[in-house]
Amino acid sequence: MSHWHSFALKTKQGLIAIEKLLSASSLVLLLLFTLSQIIARNFFDTGFPHLDVISRHLVLFITFMGAALVSEQNNHIKIDILSAFLNSRQKEKLARSLLIISTFICAIFSYYSIQFWIDEWNYAPANEQWALFMALIIPVGFIILSMHFFLLLLTGFEHEQIAVKT
Repeated sequence: MSHWHSFALKTKQGLIAIEKLLSASSLVLLLLFTLSQIIARNFFDTGFPHLDVISRHLVLFITFMGAALVSEQNNHIKIDILSAFLNSRQKEKLARSLLIISTFICAIFSYYSIQFWIDEWNYAPANEQWALFMALIIPVGFIILSMHFFLLLLTGFEHEQIAVKT
């Protein structure tokens, strides 16, 4: 195993550990914040004004981290019309080309989401800029997805060659 391959595998393992921690903690926080908001509104006729905004962003955290985790395991939703008609060598070529396309699309999305975030920062009122820090999950999420697809291109899926599951 080459130095670069082992580095890519360690990077993947580190990303997976961070993503699992972020998604699990985001889910727990989302449940706690939602429950506390329900209790505060129903029993005390009050509420926490910013918890709704935080909850919306926590959903984005869970979504992006979950998308990275399922794409890493090759368990994401996909349309496999061609895989029934292709042999294993053709499936491998198809999977590699799809990983390259996915890497570039996520990289493009991350670039434009960074541009969008910068515009939001420049034009957001001062009292709303705190929420923009949580909105950084959008460009960061696309960067993480792009990294995952690139690392999958280098290392393959866990315990198998790069190929579309049949």
